[in-house]
Amino acid sequence: MDERIEFSIKSDEKNIRIDKFLSDKIENKSRSSIQKLIDDGYVTVNGNNKISSNLKVKEGDLIEIIIPEAVETDIIPEDIKLDILYEDSDILIVNKPKNMVVHPAAGHYSGTLVNAVMFHCKDDLSGINGELRPGIVHRIDKDTTGSLIICKNDEAHNHIAEQIKMHSINRIYRGIVSGIVKDDEGTITGNIGRHPKDRKKMAIVSKNGKSAITHYKVLERLKKATYMEFKLETGRTHQIRVHMASVGHPLLGDPLYSNGKNPYHLEGQALHAMTIGFIHPRTEEYIEVSAPLPEYFTNLLSKLR
Repeated sequence: MDERIEFSIKSDEKNIRIDKFLSDKIENKSRSSIQKLIDDGYVTVNGNNKISSNLKVKEGDLIEIIIPEAVETDIIPEDIKLDILYEDSDILIVNKPKNMVVHPAAGHYSGTLVNAVMFHCKDDLSGINGELRPGIVHRIDKDTTGSLIICKNDEAHNHIAEQIKMHSINRIYRGIVSGIVKDDEGTITGNIGRHPKDRKKMAIVSKNGKSAITHYKVLERLKKATYMEFKLETGRTHQIRVHMASVGHPLLGDPLYSNGKNPYHLEGQALHAMTIGFIHPRTEEYIEVSAPLPEYFTNLLSKLR
């Protein structure tokens, strides 16, 4: 059955955003999961469910939230081999291969990372991101390889999600970009949002974008290309791809941001999520895991040297 919870706002609780108020009050509900419930009309304030997540509650407001009963997922667990970098009772870190979608969506209901981890973990996956995304707390693009955290329970999910929100997770990528990057290191900033004309793409935008910060370092200058390391301060969709294209150095093979140029016949962008470091949700100790460079990447480096 659905769970129904009511709150009456006291004087010392006024002027707090409703998503923050509810995520603080309800155990095992992250702010993002509360925001989804608000968007789906499961939260009412004084009987009105046409509200936004940034609404500030007032003294005397009556808030009602309905938490829908968990729906049995229709996703089929599939015996797909996982490259496991680390595993314990709370988290699983995998090295995602190229051409694998992280979670099911239109056109991709099988062969995804979720299908694989559902087979591997059985019932031990967090449910916070809904029935199509069990265990998924963050993601990388289909053609980006590398380290990805899977959460086995809601407590771990909330803990990792909070670190992602606070930008405290250490995320280091390796990539090969077109052209010779002049500066040995630097930082690219620029708010990222949906491209105003092409809905498949993201772009640096002046309105409705989210702050994005990418630190870069040149590792090696190659023939008409540069081997680079990127450290993400934020984690926006296509962030490295958009930022590098914005300075005239798109990732090699990028189907969206390199103007169709793909002289090395790559399957998608030459980008690898190498290292991920974070505070473990149970032990509170720092963990850092690195995924080795994939074979196509090392072969490409050899060709370009």
